[in-house]
Amino acid sequence: MINEPKKTIRPQEIKKPMMTRLKRIEGQVRGIQKMVGEDRYCVDILIQINAINAALQQVGFSILEGHASHCVLHALESGDGEESVKELIDVVKQFSK
Repeated sequence: MINEPKKTIRPQEIKKPMMTRLKRIEGQVRGIQKMVGEDRYCVDILIQINAINAALQQVGFSILEGHASHCVLHALESGDGEESVKELIDVVKQFSK
């Protein structure tokens, strides 16, 4: 039997703005590709990369917050919290690199 990946069902009021932001980031990445192709000034490209990094970090924090307040909390309430807390700590360490 194939292991199915874990899923998190997100309400539309959370998912919709997150998807909008990710699509905006996708557009920014395409913009950087165009800037490189057009030999734009390095500093201008770096500013755009920094903006993308900040936007991705905000999406990441939003997902992390949802994970802690929904997934981890649910695991704690159902008695399976130890593994979930360890997983949360590991992902926070990875995310903060």
